[in-house]
Amino acid sequence: MKKEFALALTCSLVLLYLQSCKKDKDETSEDPVIETNYPSAIESIISNKCSTSGCHDDVSYPAAGGLNLSTWDKLFQGSRGGAVVIPYRPDFSTLCYYTNIDSTQGLILQPTMPYNRPPLSASEYATLKNWILQGAPDKNGFIKFSDNPNRKKFYTGCQGCDVVAVFDAETKLAMRYVSVGALVNIEAPHMIKVSPNNQFYCVSFIGGNYFQKYSTVDNTLLGQVDITFGSWNTFAISSDSQKAYAVEFATGRIAFINLNDMTAQVISFGFSYPHGSALNNSDDTLYVTSQQGSSVIKIPVNDYFNYDQKIFPGGPLNIHEITFSPDGSKYFLTCNGTSQVLVISTATDSVISSIPVGYYPQEMGISLTMPYLFVTCMEDQTTFPGKRGSVYILNYNTLQVVGSVYAGHQSHGVGVDDQYNRVYISNRNVTNDGPSPHHSSLCGGRNGYITAIDMNTLQLITGFKAEVSVDPYGVGITH
Repeated sequence: MKKEFALALTCSLVLLYLQSCKKDKDETSEDPVIETNYPSAIESIISNKCSTSGCHDDVSYPAAGGLNLSTWDKLFQGSRGGAVVIPYRPDFSTLCYYTNIDSTQGLILQPTMPYNRPPLSASEYATLKNWILQGAPDKNGFIKFSDNPNRKKFYTGCQGCDVVAVFDAETKLAMRYVSVGALVNIEAPHMIKVSPNNQFYCVSFIGGNYFQKYSTVDNTLLGQVDITFGSWNTFAISSDSQKAYAVEFATGRIAFINLNDMTAQVISFGFSYPHGSALNNSDDTLYVTSQQGSSVIKIPVNDYFNYDQKIFPGGPLNIHEITFSPDGSKYFLTCNGTSQVLVISTATDSVISSIPVGYYPQEMGISLTMPYLFVTCMEDQTTFPGKRGSVYILNYNTLQVVGSVYAGHQSHGVGVDDQYNRVYISNRNVTNDGPSPHHSSLCGGRNGYITAIDMNTLQLITGFKAEVSVDPYGVGITH
């Protein structure tokens, strides 16, 4: 009996052990190890100190700024304020700002992360910062946004910091910051425009000597030309992407630039405060507006001094910018002095219509797939009381206002994306009555931000407000 009892007890214990092992195995299979895709050194920092319970993990991230750090891929979905890591640029990555406790290492933002826990050590912070400096690759060395260099992009030049912010149009996330300019002092990138062949974008400066050309593929500087110091406000690029015409505001000069070899001829016309510029559809005439007058100057590009000046009634109009309709039959002028958009016949240079818009109309963006012209009115405080700025939407066929949108504080630059049916707006936010920036800037001044209008609804896209560096001015977009 004792032997039988012992044998039965032994069998029961073995069975219990096997069942226990089976249970442990099942529990493990139901709770697999998460593959973070971070390099091991970065994974150790983020998984142990950032992507933790109550913070930036899969469960808690909605209450933590919308930033999920549980995996490398989720890191690059950004937060509610946009991208937090910009490959190669720790100086523009807010992940560095919030984990830094040493002012000699860059910006410090509060509250310091990890929240209510010991901060990163100097060694850990250096590891994180150097990783971003190297492109913030995943564990296999892949750098975000490097897989499709020809992806749709839009750009804004930040005048206060001499940088261009590069956005991925599909995700609306900032993916690169490019330092521009050639001088030590701030040169203020004023206009940014993508070439018709989509191979490069050009930048002009209102406080510099140079006109620059950058690759749309990898943002490398392809060339620059010294056009002498000046306030180079706007420029036009020929449809074959071989020539550019830059306008200097202060002394009335125009630079005729060969974009193939980056050489230029600068001619002093002595025009009074020229500003806006555009080429007609045949590329044979450059149109230049008078910022403190009521005229448009028509300059034959192959016969510079045989120009013609058209003066329009009802002034002073203070004509800021000019753009042509897609078919080239008419052109539009934003008039700061009268808060209107003039519509002019290209054939006769006669006024077709005068369309009232918000106060101080500035830039224009035109759609090629929908009949809309978007006009930013930077200082408008009437259309949306208590706000500063508006975007008016005109039907360029019927010449009627079809709507207006408050897109942000001091809306200025505008870029139309016919692929995703969006209109990107740069909001300067340089006055103190605007919304407080989310964070401080590396440069003096207040950060601005980008918003977008849905062309299907003609309403602001909710949930998208991407803060960028100081004074975002012009907007450029690939085609």
